Order: sequence, then structure tokens, then C-alpha cells
Amino acid sequence: MTPKSKETTVLAHLPAAQNGFSLISNEKLLQLYSTMLKCRMIGERARILFKQNKAAGKNYVAQGQEAAVVGAAIDLLPTDTVAPWRSSFIPSFIKGVPLDNIFSDLRDRSASPGKGRAARATRNMAAGIALANKDSKNNKIVVAFRDEESTLAGSWQEALSFAGVHDLPMIFVSHPKPVNTKLQAQAYAFPTIAVDGNDVVAVYRVACEAIAHARKGNGPTLIECQTLPSNGDPILNMEQYLRRKGLFREELKKDVTVKFGKALDAAIERQQATAGGQAPRRKLPRT
Repeated sequence: MTPKSKETTVLAHLPAAQNGFSLISNEKLLQLYSTMLKCRMIGERARILFKQNKAAGKNYVAQGQEAAVVGAAIDLLPTDTVAPWRSSFIPSFIKGVPLDNIFSDLRDRSASPGKGRAARATRNMAAGIALANKDSKNNKIVVAFRDEESTLAGSWQEALSFAGVHDLPMIFVSHPKPVNTKLQAQAYAFPTIAVDGNDVVAVYRVACEAIAHARKGNGPTLIECQTLPSNGDPILNMEQYLRRKGLFREELKKDVTVKFGKALDAAIERQQATAGGQAPRRKLPRT
């Protein structure tokens, strides 16, 4: 990665998955795919709960952004920190938060006007954690997500500026409409990488480099995942990529959806029973 410079912008339009070149193991490729699939399923269930008034807050499902989030978060360590965004339950799931906790949070979220102020406070806290990580030299990093519909753009810019001034071990991942990346990088004086946010392989490559960059004490990176509808659905894109490598099987997709679907059903049932003050019902065995 290009060393930090106030005059340097890093623009990385990485090789698309279509070229078939990859240094990523087959195991990791399949993990990326299955994780995206699970995140899509969580989002679909959350959207249903929202329509049924069983989930509080806004309709915060980020369908179509799975590649950006999974590619950036899948290799984070348990000790790393993720700053929330509009669909913060997705990176939380990737980091290992149990489904029960995720659906409990969806049920209890508040749609109060103070939510934006809370997001600002959380971003400030995340910057504070990154500063403490830098001072202690513990190799921990902070990843902050933001999509184009997030409120309080000013707080996002403040966090970027603060991270740049203090050279913090942070990764910023945004999902913007096409923007002038060069101007943004000059404004914040640290590397900016523009990448196809519908290509999980490209996002993952960029994120690996940015994470290593931060852990070495080289400061923050802004990854702009441009998720254009014309670039296709990220999950279908990955399926095509895996087919070309001879890795995709319909049985794999069915196995993930069936097993994870059962886990989702069980988690939602437990949370709804808890909300109603009842013990979860046990399903009778089939005869």
C-alpha cells in the first residue's frame, strides 16, 4: 500500500473476479460466499419482522451491500472494534455475535430522534478506542461503516479528519454513490481505495491490505465500495465467480440455506417467546 502522504491518493480498481485470478484460498472463497448468503437471509428475516411490527426502528436492511460488509469484516479479530451503521447487525454477525442477541437487538431498537446523536457518540467512542489502541500498540483496529443513506454526514467527516490527524489504526468503509475520490483523499490526507462494492473478492483483497496497513501502525484507510445496480447482485456475482473456478455446487447453496434457515427460525422463535413472557415452544418430533 502506498505510504501515507498528504499529496497522495490511492485509487485501487482491483482486477475483477471475472479474470479468474486469485491468491485467495478456495476455503476462504467459499466462506465469503456462504457468509454473504447468511447475511442476506438475516436481512430478509429482519425485513419481514419490520413489516410485522416485530422489529423496532427503520427498515434498515442493506440488501445488495453484503459484499462490501462481508469482504471488509470477515477477517477481523474478536478484539477488533466495529462502529455501527444502519445495518450494524450484519458486521456484528460476521464477528460472531449470536443470532439470539441480534434479533433481541432488532426487537428492542428505538426509533427515537436521539438515535442520530447516539450514532455520533458511538463514532466518537470508536475514535477514542482507536487512539487507545495506537497508544498501547496492541495491533487492534477499529472499522467504521457508513452507507449513503446514513445520517449525520458531519460526524463521519469529523471521524475521518480526527483519524487522519492522529494517524489512527482505523478502516473506514463507505457505500457511496460515485464521488470524486481524489478530492476526498486529499481532504483527509490518508489513502483512499475505490472498489466495486458488488465484488466481494475485490473488497476482500483491499480490506486485507488496509487491515495489515493499520496493524503495522501506518494509519487509517478509507475504502469506498461503490455498489452500483448495474454491477449486478453481489451474491449472484460470487456464484458466477465460483462456477468459473469449479467450486460452486447447488448442493452447497441448499445446505447453507436449509441449515441456517433452521437456525434463524429457532432464534426468532426464542426471541418472540421471550417478548411474550413465555418459554420457547418445543417442536414435536415428526412421525
